[in-house]
Amino acid sequence: MHGPTEPMPFAVIPGAQVQRVLDGRHREVVDLVESAYRTHGAGDTVNPPSYFLRFPDRPSARIIALPASIGGDVGADGIKWISSFPENTATGIPRASAVLVLNDQRTGYPFACLESSVISATRTAASAALAADRLSAKRARPRSVAYIGTGLIARYVADYLANTGWEFESTAVHDLSADNARAFRDMLGGGPGVTVHACAETAIRESDLVVFATVAPEPHVHDPSWFDHNPVVLNVSLRDVSTEVVLASCNIVDDVEHCLKANTSVHLAEQATGGRDFLDGTLYEVITGDVEVPEDRPVLFSPFGLGVLDLAVGKYVHDRVRAAGELTVIPDFFSDLDRYGRG
Repeated sequence: MHGPTEPMPFAVIPGAQVQRVLDGRHREVVDLVESAYRTHGAGDTVNPPSYFLRFPDRPSARIIALPASIGGDVGADGIKWISSFPENTATGIPRASAVLVLNDQRTGYPFACLESSVISATRTAASAALAADRLSAKRARPRSVAYIGTGLIARYVADYLANTGWEFESTAVHDLSADNARAFRDMLGGGPGVTVHACAETAIRESDLVVFATVAPEPHVHDPSWFDHNPVVLNVSLRDVSTEVVLASCNIVDDVEHCLKANTSVHLAEQATGGRDFLDGTLYEVITGDVEVPEDRPVLFSPFGLGVLDLAVGKYVHDRVRAAGELTVIPDFFSDLDRYGRG
């Protein structure tokens, strides 16, 4: 038992343990993410801007630091350190890798380091599933879905939709890589209801729910008429649609200040218009009923990704591993704990 001013034991939780904890707990994780949004909306979090490390010799790559603190039932501080190297996909590995460090709110000492690409993908997918549900609550529930981009995030989103009650009569798949699109189709089980589309337009026009999960650095979808059927659009990759599409939509974000940066689609719209009047609200405001989404416009959800969600999921994983007695503790990780070297 650690004392009131003694650091907690420091543990390392690898990806395999993270996956074992999260596998099969889709609904529980979605509820956890919703609770984190509520805690954030109530002001019981600290979620400063993300910090981007960029490289002049590798302009497509970046590493992002997401520091955060969350109160409520979670009670943790910490930081996610996540890299995005899009060229990884050409060699068959995911573009993103990450670690999450959790800090004790009593002492400030780190008490865990977790593999976090799984945590990051999980909280992203849980957020998308939550948004799809809440944004379609007062309109016809989508019966068809399109995946624009077929990487790891799309896989996690598809998994979370499938395991939180969503059933689709048809699924459209589009990726710039035909091989990746076919692999994604096969992962979904194939069949006549799952169709690979050579262009994004037909996939979008045929779908009530659209999931953007690409690595696009700038908008490539410019025609608002593609969305004339008023779908719910999960703009997970943030930069796919143009200002014209944004301005023709009802725009919901996870956090206004966070999302209006780094040349996201909504940030470009702010730059083009000189204001934020095109924003309709946050997902928290939709959850609480303070904002209602219309039925006669496309609904565009743009989640920049909040570090407090990573903390909530990461602390959940840590606590379950600890309760099972399976923490891999690093003895003497903090070894010099006396100000005067008295042992």
